[in-house]
Amino acid sequence: MLLPHRYPTLAVLSTAQALYWSCSIIGITLTGLVGQQLAPWPLLATLPLALLVTGSLLTVGPMARWMARHGPRQGLQRGALLGVAGGLVCTASIHWHSFVLLNLGVLLVGAYQASAGYYRFAALEGVDPAHKGRAAAWVVAGGIAAALLAPTLALHSRHLLATPLAGAYLVLALLAATAWAVLQGIPVSRTSPSSAAPAAAAATLTAATPMKHAAITSRRTLWQRPAIRQALLLTACAHGLMILVMNATPLAMHGHGYGLEASAHVIQWHVLGMFVPSLWAGAALDRWGARRVAGLGVALLAASALCALTGESQPQYLASSLLLGAGWNLLLLAGTTLLTQAYRPEERSVAQPMMEWSNSAVAASMSLASGVLVQSLGWQAVNWAMLPVLCAMAWWLRPGALAMPTAMRTP
Repeated sequence: MLLPHRYPTLAVLSTAQALYWSCSIIGITLTGLVGQQLAPWPLLATLPLALLVTGSLLTVGPMARWMARHGPRQGLQRGALLGVAGGLVCTASIHWHSFVLLNLGVLLVGAYQASAGYYRFAALEGVDPAHKGRAAAWVVAGGIAAALLAPTLALHSRHLLATPLAGAYLVLALLAATAWAVLQGIPVSRTSPSSAAPAAAAATLTAATPMKHAAITSRRTLWQRPAIRQALLLTACAHGLMILVMNATPLAMHGHGYGLEASAHVIQWHVLGMFVPSLWAGAALDRWGARRVAGLGVALLAASALCALTGESQPQYLASSLLLGAGWNLLLLAGTTLLTQAYRPEERSVAQPMMEWSNSAVAASMSLASGVLVQSLGWQAVNWAMLPVLCAMAWWLRPGALAMPTAMRTP
């Protein structure tokens, strides 16, 4: 594992990642159940989870543009402040029993999610190519602390206020505020407008319209590169399948008579699966390459679906969720590494949002679909739906499919 003292920003981003995922786990554990309580119709129970991802989807592009102009610290801190606002609005929604306010609150938390998606990209800045896989893995591994602490925090904080469950979202706001403070440790960008000449800032504003046109052209050009196309498809499918099953899990367990404590325990093991593989996946990526690691990720997702299809006992839920998280981890890291090897440094501000946008777009659809599937067709249907997508992913990973020009291999 890459030592953080060589790259001090990694420790800051890893801590921020732990805080963000603590917020996210509270949302994963409770938002579907809160939506079920507040929604006017049962089929809308996971609408707040879909809007959580929609908030991320709407913020990914503006966040990238803001960070390109003002540096990563300001952009990531603004995202954390939106998380604070979202947690407070969700707290009020439960107190006032308002489904509309809940949806507004999770939209704001989704904007925080969009900013946190850039942590692993920020980790790659200034890291030599031989260590990029381990740098991304170090930041993603920050979620291990969240996996160990956040489910217990969600359970105990739900009674913090007089209104049940409201206290958990107040804790979410406090965690996001702590992340804002931690992100102060990111160095100020040298290209920040605060240190640039006024003429340079004016030139940036004057060039805004042609830059937008150039970005559109660049997206088309980037999509034509096989390695970038494969990286986007692999991470989007992995993210979508993970969201589909993860959001359905608490609802399915609740429908089979399991309490909140049992659901929180399963979600805890799921999140451990999402982050523990980072302890060795980064080195594996640097040594074996993205295609082999991604192939292992696909195999783990298939094992998750098959495990869930064998029964609905708590150990089967737990094992399936653990494998689901591990498969997602390997595919996310492999796809991120593959993407960064396939674009030039000047294409960064276009290529990175392409991945975050595609992940968020698929995840938004899957968040809504998970509620509909589990309520109408049941838990088994959710897992059967994974298998055709996994077959397509295995086809994309066939030997030679991820080939890219030599010039693109070292950005």
